[in-house]
Amino acid sequence: MNRERRLTRRREFDAVLSQGQGWSNSLFVVRALPTGLGITRFGFIVGRRIGKATARNRLKRRLREVCRQLPVRPGYDVVIIAREPAKAVDFWQIKQALEELFRKAGLLAET
Repeated sequence: MNRERRLTRRREFDAVLSQGQGWSNSLFVVRALPTGLGITRFGFIVGRRIGKATARNRLKRRLREVCRQLPVRPGYDVVIIAREPAKAVDFWQIKQALEELFRKAGLLAET
C-alpha cells in the first residue's frame, strides 16, 4: 500500500477517531470518516498489548495487505484499531474479520 493511501499525521487520526462512525468485533475496531477525496486512506493503531515491535509490525503488514486486497469504496479515511486477540490469528482470519466489518460499515465496493 503506497504512502498516499495511508493516514500519517496525528490530526488525521484524531479527526477520524473523534468524528468518524465506528464498528467493532472481537479482533478490531474500525472507524471511518467520509472525506470526499478520490481515494480511501487507512491508518492502523496496534498497541503494546499485541506484543513486542516485531509482532506489532507483522500485524500492521498483514492489515495493510488485507486493505490493499479488499475492494474498498473511495472517499473515506479509515482507522483500524487492533484488539489483543488479534495477535493470535492468521492472515485469513484477519481478512475475514475486516471484510465483515467493512461490509457492516458499507465500505466495500460493489464487485
